Amino acid sequence: MASTYSNLKIELIGTGDQSGTWGTTTNTNLGTAIEDAITGSADVAFSSADVTLTLTNTNSSQTGRNLRLNLTGTSGGARNLTVPDIKKFYIIVNNLADAVAVKNSTGSSFTVPAGVTAQVFSTGVNVVNALNYFSGTAAITAGAINNTPIGATTPTTGAFTSLAVTTVTSNTIFSATGSITLPNGTTGQQPGTPAAGMVRFNNTTSKFEGYDGSLWGPLGGGNKTDIGFWQNIQTITGSQSINNGYNASSIGPVTVASGASVSIPAGSRWLVL
Repeated sequence: MASTYSNLKIELIGTGDQSGTWGTTTNTNLGTAIEDAITGSADVAFSSADVTLTLTNTNSSQTGRNLRLNLTGTSGGARNLTVPDIKKFYIIVNNLADAVAVKNSTGSSFTVPAGVTAQVFSTGVNVVNALNYFSGTAAITAGAINNTPIGATTPTTGAFTSLAVTTVTSNTIFSATGSITLPNGTTGQQPGTPAAGMVRFNNTTSKFEGYDGSLWGPLGGGNKTDIGFWQNIQTITGSQSINNGYNASSIGPVTVASGASVSIPAGSRWLVL
């Protein structure tokens, strides 16, 4: 009985076959075919054209059986990499200058951007993203995460639901017509170690405020440098406080609404004229 082959082209010896030589076949299955599928890495060379990987009935080393595929050469534009129509994981290392769509002979594909490594899964019909959730911190490498370039030369559409502490080293432009929501909290929730330039909304005073390097102060309001007077409200509806080491003045009458208060630190003065 002739040998048959699995989807990964593991040689399946027929009953009673290969007497005296079956050990050689078994060793090749274990040492070559299975190792390729579990830990193998192979280069896939592009030459300004799409590439199709196939598997044939042999348990010797084959590129399409390897777990890790290292894409090399010249792409010459966006390319397709067609992998065998079997269920299999692949780690795609795209060293090309262009994006590569990994696909089966039919069905949907998954695109790996240039310079990015991604893990994909071939269902035999479609190739899909094998990972779409990170329980910890996801590193942004080669200018992309989750297939969305950030700050690349030609960025594409993408969105983050949340980001941890992040430093943007260049100017940021918000071109939408909606709004941006700033951090907000009470006076007591102001950062313990503020830095100059911080901006937030104060729920205690119901005002936007900024930190100038020494103290928090309100932003905007009714006072402007191009008019001849300063303005203050006549009814204080939210609790407010004068900063330590500062005095304050208001033009009366000023009414402190029920439930509101004005806190004056020791040694400070509030003058109502």
